[in-house]
Amino acid sequence: MNRIIPLSLGLVASLALLASPAVAVDGTLTLYTSQPNTDAQQSVDAFMAAYPDVKVTFVRDGTTKIMAKLEAELAAGSTPADVLLIADSVTMEGLKSRNLLMAYPDADVSAYAEGVHDADKTWFGTKLITTGIMYNTAATMIPSSWSDLLKEEAKGQLAMPSPLTSGAALIHTATLVGNLQAGWGYYEGLAANGAQASGGNGGVLKQVAGGEKLYGMVVDFLPIREKAKGAPVEFVFPAEGVSAISEPVAILASTQNADAAKAFVDFLISKQGQELALSQGYLPAHPDVAVPAGFPDRSTIKVMPFDAAKALAEAEANTARFANIFGQ
Repeated sequence: MNRIIPLSLGLVASLALLASPAVAVDGTLTLYTSQPNTDAQQSVDAFMAAYPDVKVTFVRDGTTKIMAKLEAELAAGSTPADVLLIADSVTMEGLKSRNLLMAYPDADVSAYAEGVHDADKTWFGTKLITTGIMYNTAATMIPSSWSDLLKEEAKGQLAMPSPLTSGAALIHTATLVGNLQAGWGYYEGLAANGAQASGGNGGVLKQVAGGEKLYGMVVDFLPIREKAKGAPVEFVFPAEGVSAISEPVAILASTQNADAAKAFVDFLISKQGQELALSQGYLPAHPDVAVPAGFPDRSTIKVMPFDAAKALAEAEANTARFANIFGQ
């Protein structure tokens, strides 16, 4: 899901001027991230342009592999990582529960909606990557609600990622179960209607764009981007709302440069840092920043409530129940 969107030197310079530090910070900072390489490099470059006395290096891999590396280092007694920027808040909650994250009570989150950031300010959402419904334009039934995927027209025609392999899918499952009136009955209905659950979001995109399936549950930017390239797909934000992962950032309690780490958090959640997320093609979490091309007006996008701590506590039970319903 790499997104090759060039960030001009002019934009980096503008972000640097707009986000010039109020307090001088220096030294080195090590970032562990699951961002695509291009996004990670752009984020680091823009931050260093704003904070030229801080040298940032980053290690990039998928969230699962980054966490495995971090856990191995922690078990060995130390990690070079100062800041963590990964896909989901549930993983952050696991670290928080073990007192591995540093609280940053002075972080300015006043502009944000409740729930985007940890109430105790140990992790902070940097964008909203929502999961909704995509469909192939050959479909005769145009969905507008999650319940539409239970209709006869969608029988055997729905692809969706599995929470057994996708963190976003696990959050999506917990969100729908917690917000739809039918709860787990909704997923039982999907299974009875022949829905296929496997792999991650990329596989869903491929199946629906290729016409193998007519409908899919998928993260927003994939079909929106592919539609812009000419693929025969559309994306729908269902009326009941969507789930969202927030690609949170957090400071590790073991950081050797807390001031620079706090500056990095400040930069990502500032309006200027959110403009960077927009330039990369993501839906910024900051309510006053525009939406990317292809997205509807922000006021029409309803994000369902989600409790990351509750989802962490129920993760094992949720994956087991999902696997039982879909025979995995």
